[in-house]
Amino acid sequence: MRRILILGGTAEARALAAELAPDPRLRVVSSLAGRVSRPRLPVGEVREGGFGGPDGLAAWLVRERVDRLVDATHPFAERMTASAVVAGAATGVPLLVLRRPGWREGPGDAWQRTGSLQAAAALLAGGRWPAARRAERAGPPDAAGGCRVFLTTGRRSLPLFTGVPGAWLLARSVDPPEPPVPPNVHVLLDRGPYTVAGELALIREHRLDVLVTKDSGGPMTTAKLVAAREAGLPVIMVDRPPLPAGARLVDTVAAAVSWVQG
Repeated sequence: MRRILILGGTAEARALAAELAPDPRLRVVSSLAGRVSRPRLPVGEVREGGFGGPDGLAAWLVRERVDRLVDATHPFAERMTASAVVAGAATGVPLLVLRRPGWREGPGDAWQRTGSLQAAAALLAGGRWPAARRAERAGPPDAAGGCRVFLTTGRRSLPLFTGVPGAWLLARSVDPPEPPVPPNVHVLLDRGPYTVAGELALIREHRLDVLVTKDSGGPMTTAKLVAAREAGLPVIMVDRPPLPAGARLVDTVAAAVSWVQG
């Protein structure tokens, strides 16, 4: 029996587990990092919690006699992917990285790509992008005179943006951020998939000026990009971190299934 470890937490990881679990030739284990309080669980065997870095992952691969390792974590799970590459090389366990394709700007979009969350915060602080939107926005001006930001980069990134001068943040995340939450932040706890109508309603209700998001890709959260286009909102798009050298990449579940079973 071939033993497969899927580093998961994404829709692609769940789909991969669902495809592989019925195969009697395979023992499939999905590993979840435990960063979300109520994760969507894949079918089959599940392991929750970290490994303790690349050395801990390598020891687990050897102890459990894993034959194939699939990294299907979030495109921004940079540390986990780096650990998988190091552990795979150290143990000789073949590694495949499964990543859904990133988003691409289309007609009517107004995107500014940045290389990091820090760069996105700096772009906001510069004030160039939201200025035109503030001039066009209906309703009375804010007391602080700053921009109103739709922030969808995750609760752990919130401290990078709370210090942007004059900014008011609508911060959406699955789990609440660590307290205390500054007064210029409104936390919206929600989980996708979302609808264009719902995203447009948020933009109008909170009179938002700019969307800040990460290039996660996939259909579950594309509604915010469509809504931003329809509402004339500029988008600050944070690019994905580069894959470590030597990582083999596929962008479909079908390709990952073929690799595992081949």
